[in-house]
Amino acid sequence: MDFLKSSLHLCTADHKAYDAHHMKLRNRFSIITLACTLAFSAATESSAQPLAPLKVVPSIEQQAYQQLETIGFIHFSINTFTGKEWGYGDESPALFNPTALNAEQWVIAAKEGGLKELILTTKHHDGFCLWPSAFTEHSVKNSPYKNGKGDVVREFVDACHKHGLKVGFYLSPWDRNHADYGKPEYITYYKNQLTELLTQYGKVDEMWFDGANGGDGYYGGARESRTIDRETYYQWESIFSLVKKLQPGILIFSDAGPDIRWVGNEHGYAGETFWSTIDKSKLVIGASDSDYLNVGDPNGNAWLIGQCDVSIRPGWFYHPEQDSLVKSPLQLVDLYYKSVGRNGVLLLNLPPDKRGLIHETDVASLKAYKSIIDSTFHTNLALGKVASISMDKSNYRFAARDVTDGKSSTNWYPPVDKETEDVVLDLGAEFAFDRIMLQEPVFLGQRISHFILYVQEADEEWREIAAGTTIGYKRLLRINEERARFIKIIFSAEGIKPALSEIGIFHSADAEK
Repeated sequence: MDFLKSSLHLCTADHKAYDAHHMKLRNRFSIITLACTLAFSAATESSAQPLAPLKVVPSIEQQAYQQLETIGFIHFSINTFTGKEWGYGDESPALFNPTALNAEQWVIAAKEGGLKELILTTKHHDGFCLWPSAFTEHSVKNSPYKNGKGDVVREFVDACHKHGLKVGFYLSPWDRNHADYGKPEYITYYKNQLTELLTQYGKVDEMWFDGANGGDGYYGGARESRTIDRETYYQWESIFSLVKKLQPGILIFSDAGPDIRWVGNEHGYAGETFWSTIDKSKLVIGASDSDYLNVGDPNGNAWLIGQCDVSIRPGWFYHPEQDSLVKSPLQLVDLYYKSVGRNGVLLLNLPPDKRGLIHETDVASLKAYKSIIDSTFHTNLALGKVASISMDKSNYRFAARDVTDGKSSTNWYPPVDKETEDVVLDLGAEFAFDRIMLQEPVFLGQRISHFILYVQEADEEWREIAAGTTIGYKRLLRINEERARFIKIIFSAEGIKPALSEIGIFHSADAEK
């Protein structure tokens, strides 16, 4: 009897989350058998060895970046006043004359829409610079804006820092204005401008490079087409080294990273299967395979976070004829599920108009989108509930409490070497739900390659309701409304031990339907 008391005390101490009422055994075991089973479970759980990280894992900076989830782009330049998407490079700086530019309005609109960072087009392909660069006359210093004394980059950075948003810069590698583009001298010019931007405006969190390189342009009056070798011309490794030297801790985006990668489209969605890992030897800035970027590679040698860029309008710059074509709140919600909900980061473009303000329609749509997302994910029905795993598919179970503690920093993994394992979640009562969140502890690597979800009602058999492949930092599933108490997730990791950090169960807001 003393042994029984001792066993029961051990079970109670080590399994506070265990609720015997929720773990009904179909066979009526004796209390001694139950105590021994629980004691064995506790011993098995406590003896599990720490899970070793995979060879390719994200840096601390990358982990923090992905937790931003949604960030913004500001496309604002000479094109705003010409109606073009890609300026030719011969536009007069005199055209740049916003009548009510207010960078704080941009930042507040972004923040109210849930965006955590803004990236500014400091220079687009036309070569016009939004700061008074000492290395070109083709800049805001020769525009009517503030009588040539304006500095849009400074106003932007100050507004971001004031309201707690992170700062990103885009400096187009292609310059259709500069006479030396295509020659080695242009690389010196480009590095000089990078140095200005990364030394004069305080902390910069992201540097954004794209692959639009070479073609026809003004080129200082030459008016010709110029091509470059995408692999060698820019000396990318040298440029990346300069950026990292000037701004330690900064993250760099491009087709090939080195920290964040493009997902191969400008529609704002990652692949249904999406690995953060990828083989960098297969990537060339401006010439990478879009399908490969959109899926990634489970055997990749680098961790590059997928960034899903898209504009709230059909164009990247403001055009008044598109005022009626702004994406609706529900369209933005859909993008959230297809980007953040597929292990990516959503980059949403908000183009200011000729006034220098983000249009009222765009602001209203973004704010309504945020309200829907907040309402849907406000109440996690799984938070603090009992989660357990089955052992050899029997009814003996032990706690997997870390998946319902609301912390992505904690994690659970099976204590026995299996490629496939299942977690059973007991909500304590039947609830209606139609959204499911799964998260991996990505600091240990991305492991899960397939999962299936089931529900069980009363004494019925398990019924499949959804399935998928990768999870990564976050996977969000939209399903038809279910009403159940028990949810089971079976997942596999193809030869390595799987791990899970969080399970979330939600019911969508009425406005989302």
